Amino acid sequence: MMEAIVPEYDRFGVERPPSGTTVTGIVPTNAYKCGDGKHVIIGGNGDTIYKRLMVAAGREDLANDPELAQNAGRVKKQEVIDGAINAWTGTMSSKEALEVLEKANVPAGPIYSVKDIVDDPQYQARGMLEEVNVNGRKLKVPGISPKLSQTPGRTEWAGPDLGAHTREVLSTLLKLSDNEIDALLEKGAI
Repeated sequence: MMEAIVPEYDRFGVERPPSGTTVTGIVPTNAYKCGDGKHVIIGGNGDTIYKRLMVAAGREDLANDPELAQNAGRVKKQEVIDGAINAWTGTMSSKEALEVLEKANVPAGPIYSVKDIVDDPQYQARGMLEEVNVNGRKLKVPGISPKLSQTPGRTEWAGPDLGAHTREVLSTLLKLSDNEIDALLEKGAI
């Protein structure tokens, strides 16, 4: 799930944006951008939850539309519904949106950037990020999950450098000679 995003952030400061936001055939369940540029995920797909969500968003017209009372009707109008929710979340911060949604009893949560994950005290307290040594430098990586009380697990080694075993694999599995491997190296093929 987070294989590369933590090391990419730790080493290079790269923050990957969210991807793949909807659940096909279930409306509305999506990630919505807020006014502060952060995203929240909202699971307003149950019929009564949908109604509470639309009322909280100030869209009683959509909450009370009989065509949208059930999921099948909402699927047909996904763009309208998602557009209305996006328009609403865009007017406030993610924190404010989550507060309104919590009061309305609508399932929702923040979508963390990798920076949010690395900075989150709960992630730190649970040991969900670990540091490993790579060529004499510390690198944060996702921790072992789940954490068990007697055997919590720990990453002991980041693994070999990329290509460290190429020659061995090519010679033993593919039966290539040293000359053949050297030729591939010269061509930049490996």
